[in-house]
Amino acid sequence: MRATLMYGAGDVRVENVQDSAVKHPTDALVRVTASCICGSDLWPYGAMSPANGPARMGHEFIGIVEATGSEVTTVKKGDLVVAPFAISDGTCEFCREGLHTSCSHAQANFWDTEPAEGGQAEAVRVPLADGTLVKLPVAADSALIPSLLTLSDVLGTGYHAAVAGGVNERTRVTVIGDGAVGLLGVLSAKYLGAEQIILMGRHKARTDLGRDFGATDIVSARGEEGIAQVRELTGGHGTDVVIEAVGHMSAYEQALGTVRPGGVISRVGVPQYEDAPIGFGSLFRHNIRLAGGPAPVRAYIEELLPDILNGTIQPGKVFDATTGLDGVPAGYQDMADRNSLKVLVEP
Repeated sequence: MRATLMYGAGDVRVENVQDSAVKHPTDALVRVTASCICGSDLWPYGAMSPANGPARMGHEFIGIVEATGSEVTTVKKGDLVVAPFAISDGTCEFCREGLHTSCSHAQANFWDTEPAEGGQAEAVRVPLADGTLVKLPVAADSALIPSLLTLSDVLGTGYHAAVAGGVNERTRVTVIGDGAVGLLGVLSAKYLGAEQIILMGRHKARTDLGRDFGATDIVSARGEEGIAQVRELTGGHGTDVVIEAVGHMSAYEQALGTVRPGGVISRVGVPQYEDAPIGFGSLFRHNIRLAGGPAPVRAYIEELLPDILNGTIQPGKVFDATTGLDGVPAGYQDMADRNSLKVLVEP
């Protein structure tokens, strides 16, 4: 079968690999019908050492179950399913608490660290299928597929940021980053009723989509100028919640400057740093809390699914390009160059 492999920074190839197949009684084999390139895939695309390659790519996908192990009970051959970006059993202590990204099962994992599998491919072996996969009540050619695909990561991640920040009807929110996660952070804040949503981004096509998703204000400036503009929009205080959807230290510092005393910084951009200001002069002095982390998107799928099916939310609008597998390498470059927001892959 054909699959996407990253050999190093800027070096993505689509090659023939060994067919995926059921290995364990809890596995399912899924033929991929829709996948995509994630903003987080651009981190290794920009910096991965060839010594760490080749690596299978893709952690977001929808597909049709082709075979199941003897112990799988929740899905069967022919079912259309969506897979979260983390593999989980759905039954451990952490899964029962809605923290599927910390599943304690020995086979639990992130797709990005599964050495022989990946969603940017023709098929995937899914471990712990009963806990990981969710059956979708539509056909594989449904017009809702782009929006349903966001349940695998970006919508659940934006929603997790808003939930972890405590967004509600009385909340003012700043969203830092106009990538797909940031934009769906805007959508999620609106979905939870936020009073004001300030999107910090500088790409007009993206900020226009942010307005469509519910942003009330756009701030294109960065650094101290951007912080000053957010504070001007909020009576000098900043916002109750800041969703940091980038992962750079500069974005974290911007979050520190735009959060109000007693507020929450909710980080879902994968941090490209380990050390950050958290002491008296940053978080402690004004009772600012730090939240977020890898989104347990599996916990949110059943909650968000009905409003995608009925059209209340349309998160699939973040996809602005579609390609087959052959176009995946160019799709990476287009996203890295910001010519595309998010590329949908139809194997």
